[in-house]
Amino acid sequence: MGLPGVSAAWAEGGPVILAQHPGTELDRQARLLVSPDLHDAAMQNERPVLLTGSGRLSDDPPRTALFVQLQSASLCGSAGCSTSVYLPDGRKWIQVLDSVSGPITITPEMHEGMHDLLVDGTDRWVWNGSTYADTQATAEPTPTR
Repeated sequence: MGLPGVSAAWAEGGPVILAQHPGTELDRQARLLVSPDLHDAAMQNERPVLLTGSGRLSDDPPRTALFVQLQSASLCGSAGCSTSVYLPDGRKWIQVLDSVSGPITITPEMHEGMHDLLVDGTDRWVWNGSTYADTQATAEPTPTR
């Protein structure tokens, strides 16, 4: 699944830049993924800001993730607004990281062929074969390159 119009939001290692991309395919896909949250916010008379970004999480095969964050009073708490990460799987998207708060960096370190993600500068998430797992909850696995 390609992501036309992602050049402004692209990260290949380094920080994932989240920004508004109204009218793009990236924005359209993200709105479909978070439509229940958009509906709930509308029921509270809110118009959340939708931020998106993308980044390559693996090289072989190339897998480009979609990073999505909604910002509104009801959706953001004391820790800030949360970001979710999705990977394409055929004609659908699979959520591989749900609701983390803080800036996200794609690191050079890899586990099972996917780059690790660093959230808020200190919280490392590693690929376990099907999703990203928080290393703060378990002993940190040895990275591969």
